[in-house]
Amino acid sequence: MVEVKINLEKCTGCGTCVDICPVTVLEVKEGKCFVIRPEDCLACRACEVQCPEGAIEIIE
Repeated sequence: MVEVKINLEKCTGCGTCVDICPVTVLEVKEGKCFVIRPEDCLACRACEVQCPEGAIEIIE
């Protein structure tokens, strides 16, 4: 299973990851991004690559 790690200290809650994710794995709540459906992650790494803060890491 893929693990999606979010560094909440780096995350600004911009929502780029939510917008780019093709399967709605992430959600912004209270100004930070959270993994809501890790089991649906395709490991496409779009969120990891597009995060302007470098706050997301995909571990396979």
